[in-house]
Amino acid sequence: MSKNSSLEKYKLIFEEILDMTEDGFVVTSPDGTILEINNAYCDFLETTKEKAIGCHINKFIPNTKMPQIAKMGIKEVDMVHELVGDRTYKGDKFLFVTRAPVKKDGQVIAAVAQVKFRLHTMELAKKLFKQDEEIKYYKDELQRLGQFRFAFNKILGKSHCFLEVMEFAKKASNSNLPVLINGETGTGKEVFANAIHYGSSRKNNPLITINCAAIPHELLESELFGYEEGSFTGAKKGGKKGKFQLANKGTIFLDEIGDMPLHMQAKLLRVLQENEIEKIGGYKPIPIDVRVIAATHQDLRKLIKEKKFREDLFYRLNVINIKIPPLRQRKEDIELFINNFLNELNKKYKTNITISQRAQELLLNHRWPGNIRELKNVIESAYVIADKDIIGIKHFPSNLLTADNSVSIDKNMNNLDLILKEFEKDIIIESLMENDYKIAKTANDLGVHRTTLYKKLEKLDIKILKQIDNGDNKK
Repeated sequence: MSKNSSLEKYKLIFEEILDMTEDGFVVTSPDGTILEINNAYCDFLETTKEKAIGCHINKFIPNTKMPQIAKMGIKEVDMVHELVGDRTYKGDKFLFVTRAPVKKDGQVIAAVAQVKFRLHTMELAKKLFKQDEEIKYYKDELQRLGQFRFAFNKILGKSHCFLEVMEFAKKASNSNLPVLINGETGTGKEVFANAIHYGSSRKNNPLITINCAAIPHELLESELFGYEEGSFTGAKKGGKKGKFQLANKGTIFLDEIGDMPLHMQAKLLRVLQENEIEKIGGYKPIPIDVRVIAATHQDLRKLIKEKKFREDLFYRLNVINIKIPPLRQRKEDIELFINNFLNELNKKYKTNITISQRAQELLLNHRWPGNIRELKNVIESAYVIADKDIIGIKHFPSNLLTADNSVSIDKNMNNLDLILKEFEKDIIIESLMENDYKIAKTANDLGVHRTTLYKKLEKLDIKILKQIDNGDNKK
């Protein structure tokens, strides 16, 4: 490509850039002759490019300062320019003008000016202000919803051991010290972490959560501390902020801290000691102000003995220790959760599903290895398959029935026989209750003959205290 062709190409690009803006742009020679001007400025001057280029700028702007700018070689930024005489622009007599000399080898070869029309600038400012107000509104609303949703009084529980933990967690929210939350899977460790953050003085700043077990070990460092542009193949242009930097002035919640690899534990320890991070590929430490809340279902002291967790990091994290009791130690709270989960489902789907007494008794006596999460899963599953608007034990998964601790074992009967007998008994009792103790309807529901049902009632020692409708039983 020839030199002239290249110049023509860049001239077209330059003109297109100038005409993309509503601001006025003009380029003059050192003596004030117009070399280039965009359409927005031509419209303001009530002329055209063809008429303006080659003319002296004072033909259109009598009080122009462009020759003085070129002569003095000094830049002026956002100077207020008053229009001469009775002239106005859309009713406005003032403009904002930025002027600057263009130098080559120390010599001024041209002068450029940008004109911001005040009304247009004010309109843009109003739009930005409105957008800023909207962002602030949504930020405040998100904050309010977070505080409402994760407040301590939203956490269900009335058992003594739970209330003790709750009071301790409330006290923990009043400080900025690190917190370590211990608890089995499904006990609500993240719920407590949220409540501590939103109950603290940092509640108006971010709460950033990261699950150390869910992030591949080789990616964990970049997720926590970020990276600089070009630090590795595939790195984003401009780099990336890490979770610690995003949580600045707020809280970071490190869930499943026991799964963090040893080399990352060393880096985390340094962050806690120095209150600064260093991005991958970076050379300058970045100061941070972050409160750390960590959680684990593992025994960290055991991991320390096995050389899988750093003892010094443990003591850094374990300043305030909160141990959430498992659901099996909170028998008084199980009914609260059952009712709460059912109420939420009924409200969401506009239904009126209830739970039978026998089914509730079974749930109250289950050990719940998966804790609250497992209980919620069981209720939601039973809700879906429930018939006649009532959840019975027949709607529960088999593992729940075989793990029923409420059954007293007869020494003369093997466990499987006993489980099957008790299960059959519960199913019949529930079906009788659902059918208002009508034998014919119950037999039909169970898919057996009425005579067979009577035999089972006698065999399983099921007493029907309610008066049976003889007319029904003759059907």
